Amino acid sequence: MRLKKHIVFDCDCTFGVENCDVDDGLALMYLLGCPEAEVVGITATYGNNRLEVVLESLRRLLADLGREDIPVNPGGKKAGAYVSEAADFLTEMADRHPGELSILATGSLTNLMGAWKKDPDFFYKVKEIVLMGGITEPLVFQKKIMDELNFSCDPAASLAVLTGKTDVSVITGNNCLKVLFTKEDYKKRLFSSENPAAMYIREKTDYWFGYNETDYGIGGFYNWDVTAAVYLMHPELFSDSKSSFCLSEEDLKTGYLREGGKGSSCQENCGIISSLNLPVIGEEEAFKDNIYSAWMQVKMREKKE
Repeated sequence: MRLKKHIVFDCDCTFGVENCDVDDGLALMYLLGCPEAEVVGITATYGNNRLEVVLESLRRLLADLGREDIPVNPGGKKAGAYVSEAADFLTEMADRHPGELSILATGSLTNLMGAWKKDPDFFYKVKEIVLMGGITEPLVFQKKIMDELNFSCDPAASLAVLTGKTDVSVITGNNCLKVLFTKEDYKKRLFSSENPAAMYIREKTDYWFGYNETDYGIGGFYNWDVTAAVYLMHPELFSDSKSSFCLSEEDLKTGYLREGGKGSSCQENCGIISSLNLPVIGEEEAFKDNIYSAWMQVKMREKKE
């Protein structure tokens, strides 16, 4: 029997918002479908959209799921806005669960930087941080190159978190490309099911296939943030890949993680050398099975007749 993980989910959720990404919401549903996950709170950040839009999306999603008991804390509205309710909540949870708090962060890292500024020991108190963000090479698709949209939002904050002396694992955009979720997958696993959570997911995410096909030429979509959530809960489905990186604010303006730690080129191009874990998805079907299984276990609010 796995021990429950105490988790704060720091995200830029735009689930249900027209023309915006759906995977933060799917990551939250994944966590809520994992019996060994205890989401003690959510901290909202900007990234996929403005903070106000993210807050509205989160509250609507939690209401649909009947989980208004989970506190939602607004964070800073832009890079450098480090004083916020989210930062206060993060430090409070780190104190309440010393050495046991897990943080899943899938948007800008402004709130985590705010927590560290409020409490310089914050990173030492946290058990682990799993991030979705960063690239090690360009994300090139059929129609265009996709920009990195997480670490690049607040490069100073990203640098602080990536070098914060805690256990940090980074699910990069590049490593997410191993598994594409096609519409055929969804039809097979969700569209034929009368499970309330499956019906809800297909209703809220069906449009996203068309968006990715039109804008990027992708025949499906990548569950970026869900991948990070799966690693947090089931790292055995991945292969760890630890290496040294030369990190600088300049590189992080594009989300770039420069691998290396030795030689003159590193010294010229980086500010800080840090060891990071960039996990790689293992067996594809086992990974997908785990995600769909967790989604199916999510309890939905019963609709009134």
